[in-house]
Amino acid sequence: MTQDPRKPTPAEIEEAKELADRIQKLVGRSQKVWAQSLERSLHDMTTLKPDPLNTAPAMARLAYDYIDKPQKFIESSMRFWAGQADLWARTWARALGEEKVPPVVQPARSDKRFKDEIWEQNPFFDHLKQSYLLTAGWLKDSLEKAEGLTPHDRKKLDLVVRNFIEAHSPSNYPALNPEVLKATVDQKGENLLRGLEHLIRDMERGKGVLMIRQTDMEAFEVGKNMATTPGKVVFQNDVMQLIQYAPATDSVHKRPLLFVPPWINKFYILDLNEKKSMIRWLVAQGHTVFVISWINPDGRQKDETWASYMAKGPLTAIGKALEETGADKVNMVGYCIGGTMLGTTLAYMAQTGDDRVASATFFTAQLDFTDAGELQAFVDDEVIDTIEGAVGDRGYLAAENMFGAFNSLRSTDLIWSFVINNYFLGKENFPFDLLYWNSDSTAMPGRVHVFYLDQFYNRNALAKGAMELDGVKLDLGKVKVPCYHVATIEDHIAPAPSAYRGARLLGSRSQTFVLTGSGHIAGVVNPPEPQKYQYWTRTGMKEPSLEAWREGTTETPGSWWHHWDAWLGKHGGGKVPAREPGAVLGVVEDAPGSFVRIRADQR
Repeated sequence: MTQDPRKPTPAEIEEAKELADRIQKLVGRSQKVWAQSLERSLHDMTTLKPDPLNTAPAMARLAYDYIDKPQKFIESSMRFWAGQADLWARTWARALGEEKVPPVVQPARSDKRFKDEIWEQNPFFDHLKQSYLLTAGWLKDSLEKAEGLTPHDRKKLDLVVRNFIEAHSPSNYPALNPEVLKATVDQKGENLLRGLEHLIRDMERGKGVLMIRQTDMEAFEVGKNMATTPGKVVFQNDVMQLIQYAPATDSVHKRPLLFVPPWINKFYILDLNEKKSMIRWLVAQGHTVFVISWINPDGRQKDETWASYMAKGPLTAIGKALEETGADKVNMVGYCIGGTMLGTTLAYMAQTGDDRVASATFFTAQLDFTDAGELQAFVDDEVIDTIEGAVGDRGYLAAENMFGAFNSLRSTDLIWSFVINNYFLGKENFPFDLLYWNSDSTAMPGRVHVFYLDQFYNRNALAKGAMELDGVKLDLGKVKVPCYHVATIEDHIAPAPSAYRGARLLGSRSQTFVLTGSGHIAGVVNPPEPQKYQYWTRTGMKEPSLEAWREGTTETPGSWWHHWDAWLGKHGGGKVPAREPGAVLGVVEDAPGSFVRIRADQR
């Protein structure tokens, strides 16, 4: 007699029903999101060029170099295959029981992709890892030794090749990642199901475009546990709100401090939380702080230009800050693209006889775009045409475009690590305020952004004295106000040598340049208390390059904030009694205002 198969228990039946219901809901959600994705893809096919980064000409010149010099290609290929043959021999030696077989190549100590011990202990995974590293090294070496490439070609191909290499890491494939395989076996595939849920959630967030979550987006709320320094919105127009922060001291510097932050992301990088907040710290030092909070634009801002952003942003904010405080001048700060806007504003004011600025501080800002970092790889005439096509009739560049562009500069850390964690391992994100801010992307007003890319990155018009705004020709050499510059040693967005070159174009006789440890964000948002990193200073900026300037610098451990505060004090105009925000202009609403709360993924 054949034995009846075991009947499932009620608990197993209920579990199967729950799983079926879960999958059915996922299918329903996925149908909508895939339809959105298909619609977006069809739109891109009709509006974008097949080669949006215009890599074909550079690739053609690279191919010609190797065709023209076949011996170089043959020798490079022979070295590559010799390395692979050596690796194959060592792998067989390990498989046959030989111990202590040294590797052909090893990952860098900072490479977290191969941290699981199986990548080294298991001969198959070890071979896979080393073969990948050999191939990556060969591709990089081939590009480095190529001749006949322009600097722009090389920068563009370096970015493309690096992203190609990082995308094809074996760790990015579930079937080739031992950590994912182990999790799948241990959890009976539950991790992949959770990962599918996360994938659909992120596609829904991007309305058909994948916007990878880098942190727990529900763990933070602007105005509740970040951007909490007390203050009031004292003015607003159609591109910005002006925030004035409440005093924390009985007396304050007479001249207010006005921030022009980047509009590529939101101002609260300067006010993440109480311990990290530069704004809160400055208020505690006796400064009256005003900050521009830019609108997250949509079609209503499609006619805005760089000149109108300058007029409605910093120029208007200067007037309102002086009206509110009764001061004669303001001290200004520009961060990143906000610093570029500050530079053009100062040049415009110098030409028009406007002397309302007492001093200017530039954080990781570029005025000379001769060699303007990795983002420059995205920019040439063809790419700008592509971006104009993406802007289209709606008049703005969607937030996910800039989010993806910045993440691609560090794709292993900002893309692939989250693909593995979120979608393959099915893990939830760790709450991290900086990554929340990084994910809180903004759209770009189309005409403003195209002008920025074309006139600065592509043509370097400001540095060359070839830029006009509202009929006024700009000359950085006529900017005479005292200036303080902060550059960071690991900055890949605004490289320190580029910031130094731009600073030397200004006509001010009183300039202070400070080089800090870390990168574009951490080097700036580095409060004194943790005593992290260091900074380098030197009197004057007569040296022709950053490298020459560094030879005579003094290194100081910790934050540069106190050094800057002492410098600001010299331009503060004396002390006056503090008063609450909005005493003259009135109050629109509490800080951080409503503009900063507009999230691109919630529209």
